[in-house]
Amino acid sequence: MNDQILDQLQRQRWQAAQASQGTSSDPIYTKALEVLSQISPCECLLEYGAGQGRLIQRLQKSGFAQKISGADIMPRPDGLPAEIDWTEADLNLPLALANASFDVILSTEVIEHLENPRATLREFFRLLRPSGHAIITTPNQESLRSLLSLALTGHFVAFSDSCYPAHITALLRKDFTRICAEVGFSPPQFFYTDHGGIPKRPVISWQQVSFGLCKGRLFSDNMIALTQKL
Repeated sequence: MNDQILDQLQRQRWQAAQASQGTSSDPIYTKALEVLSQISPCECLLEYGAGQGRLIQRLQKSGFAQKISGADIMPRPDGLPAEIDWTEADLNLPLALANASFDVILSTEVIEHLENPRATLREFFRLLRPSGHAIITTPNQESLRSLLSLALTGHFVAFSDSCYPAHITALLRKDFTRICAEVGFSPPQFFYTDHGGIPKRPVISWQQVSFGLCKGRLFSDNMIALTQKL
């Protein structure tokens, strides 16, 4: 691949990262931290796709990890505490970090932006210490809203033209299960944010109209996969 094509590809990936503004919603962060709390406190944690550093700040306050690092295609956010290590890199490529560097990798709403989820999970496996955990969040393609969108428009709701080129890789539970088995991770456990928009009016949530009764896979916009390096 020549330099001109590589430069164009890098610009496209940078523009896609900018389109997402390097941040996720509070329900996603809250659920990811809830899943993280099920793991014993650790020495080293990497937020893979740390964006503007919002979640890192919450992680620091939680005291879960002794050492927290961030990696993203975007530059180090202003105001990030000096003790946070930051790797600026294209996440489609291996990071310039040593093998077995982390006990936990936390990645919120990143994998759908990347070209090769199998390569991403192989990189997680390389970076994790034995028995280390990976927590990955992504749009839930199996919600009622997303399945209805697929039936009526031919694409999942989080992969419409308005979401492109930021969202390019849609993953189902079956995909995660297969990839984890291929790479050497445990069968993933799945969790849901219990927050999801209703079809055509996503600013109104299922939880609002059902007084909190609608929960789980069918009524959540986002899914969390938890898996462990075997």
